[in-house]
Amino acid sequence: MLERRFPERRIFIRSEAETRYLRLTPLTQCAGIVGTTLLGAWMITASAMVLMDSIGSGNLRDQTSRDLVLFENRLSELASERDMRAEEAAAAQSRFTTALTQISQMQSDLLASEERRRELETAIDVVQANLRDAFSAREEAELAVAVLEGSEAPTAGVTPQDMEATVDVLAATLADTADERDAMVVQANQAMRIAETLDADLKLLEEKNDRIFSQLEDAVTVSVAPLDKMFKAAGMDPDRLISTVRSGYSGQGGPLTPITFSTMGGLPDPDGLRANGIIEKMDRLNLYRIAAQKAPFALPLKDGFRYTSGFGPRWGRMHEGTDFAAAYGTPIYATADGVVTFAGWQNGYGRLVKIQHEFGIETRYAHQSQIHVKVGQRVSRGDKIGAMGNSGRSTGTHLHYEVRVGGKAVNPMIYIKAANDVF
Repeated sequence: MLERRFPERRIFIRSEAETRYLRLTPLTQCAGIVGTTLLGAWMITASAMVLMDSIGSGNLRDQTSRDLVLFENRLSELASERDMRAEEAAAAQSRFTTALTQISQMQSDLLASEERRRELETAIDVVQANLRDAFSAREEAELAVAVLEGSEAPTAGVTPQDMEATVDVLAATLADTADERDAMVVQANQAMRIAETLDADLKLLEEKNDRIFSQLEDAVTVSVAPLDKMFKAAGMDPDRLISTVRSGYSGQGGPLTPITFSTMGGLPDPDGLRANGIIEKMDRLNLYRIAAQKAPFALPLKDGFRYTSGFGPRWGRMHEGTDFAAAYGTPIYATADGVVTFAGWQNGYGRLVKIQHEFGIETRYAHQSQIHVKVGQRVSRGDKIGAMGNSGRSTGTHLHYEVRVGGKAVNPMIYIKAANDVF
């Protein structure tokens, strides 16, 4: 079969001196054809693989470029959102300060109006006493006139001259009494008009007080509600928080003395109850303000930065904080009032600062290039404690920021996001 398909062939090679030939048997021809076919198939397959790999690499580069563009756009959006949140926080702080100023002014107006009301009530009492005296004098004069008009004839032994003198005296007395009665009537009418004016002023004053109370209640409610929401969003019980601050803060921020508007020495009237309610809310607002300074609601950085890693599992291990990347040496600030409990080198963290706050909260600031505080130092929110660096186990310049409650790490963004609408 091979000889029929591939008959024996000879290839002659001639030179000047001799002639030689190559003998190609059927088996040799078959092997050559098979080898050539295999070589061609291999070359086609290899070329296809190289071409596909080139196309795939181009697609991968294009996809990487698109992902990079999307990532940069996302970073720009996050930076814009961060700036917008910062502006909103500044506006909220401004509204908070304005509300406190308005509350102080309204409280002063309320006290002044209450003093005016007490003066008006005293004036009304005086006018009423004058009216009672005038009515009593008029009744006495009318009684004297009635006695004189109904008196009997002169008693025996009394001379006409005595009677005439008595009549003259009585006439003069009656004239004086009539004049005094007319004067009393005029005074009574004037007193009635004054009483009506004072009553109208009192009603206007009560309406003004009601408006002042309403504005104070609205202002206090608007100021307290965001803070209440902020603490709840951070997982902190507001009532327990207030109790803790009140028990440990006896100076600034202590409870205010309730106001008593009762002039009778009895139970407070409705205005007094409303005023006491406003003062209690103001006390709560003041205690909230103190608590907000002692919990880590602020950002540890004030300059531009970007988030590089969040709280949660990473590379098979738990990442117990949030990473912020910025330029080398960027200042780092305390996020709440507290006491420095550690300031030095610790494995993994590099240069580390630990700050103990109220309510069992601790914050940690790692990988610093410089430390500006020492152990035992008391710091306030916003105080500079160090500079960003790359010390310890770190792949680049950044700040590793942790928040621990009762020794257990929690997500720092819980506190930062909770304060977005307040500070």
